[in-house]
Amino acid sequence: MTASHGGERSVAADGLAPVIPLFGGSEPQVAARSVSRAEAAEPTEAEEWHPTWVAEHDSPDVDEAIAEATDLAEKALLKKLRARSLSVSEARAVLRERQLDTEAAERVLQSLEEYGYLDDAALADQLIHSAVDRKDQGRQAIAQTLAKRGIRRDIADAALATLPDDDAERALEFARGKARSLSSVERETALRRLTGQLARRGYRGSVAMAAARAALDEQDRGAAGVRFR
Repeated sequence: MTASHGGERSVAADGLAPVIPLFGGSEPQVAARSVSRAEAAEPTEAEEWHPTWVAEHDSPDVDEAIAEATDLAEKALLKKLRARSLSVSEARAVLRERQLDTEAAERVLQSLEEYGYLDDAALADQLIHSAVDRKDQGRQAIAQTLAKRGIRRDIADAALATLPDDDAERALEFARGKARSLSSVERETALRRLTGQLARRGYRGSVAMAAARAALDEQDRGAAGVRFR
C-alpha cells in the first residue's frame, strides 16, 4: 500500500490526473498541489490580450472621429443649401459623397428637416411656380422635374393636385406667342415646329397639336383680315 501511494504521488507530481482515494488519506494534498500547478499554468495578462479588444479600447477615438466627420459633412451640406434649395434625396446624396455612414447621415437630415432647411413640399411648390410662370411648362414636364429632383411621389402628387387643369389654355397662350415668328413659314412646317415646341415643354400630344392649330388659324385669320389701300 505504501508503494502504491508513492506511485500515485509520483504520477501527480508529473502533472497527470491524481488518483483520489475513496476513504480519506493524504491524497487530497496531492490534488491541492495539482490545482496549484493548474493555476500556475494560467496565461499571464499579456498572454490574455486579443486583437479584437483594440476597437473597445479605441472607442473614444472612434466616436470622436465620427463626430468630426458628421460635423464637416453637415457644414458642407449647409453651404450647398445656401446656394440653392435641395430635396431630401439630393441632400442625402451630398452626405453620401462625404462618405458619412447611413445612421449619422439620417440624423443630420432629420435635424435639417426639423429646422426647415430641408422641405420637399415647399420645394415642390417652388418648382411648380417656376415651371408655370417662367417656363410655360405643362403638367407632364413639371411631374418629370419633380421626379428628377428626387421629391417623393406622394409629395409630388399632392403639389400637382393644386395645379389648375388649364394645360390647354396655357399651351394656346404659348403657341400664340410663337406663331407670330412663323408667319412666313409654310403652314405644315409651322404646325410641326410649333407642336414640337409645345411637346418639349411637357404638353401632351393632343393638347400640343390642338393649341398649335388654333394659334396658326388665328394667325391666318389675322393676316387675311389685313387690307392694303
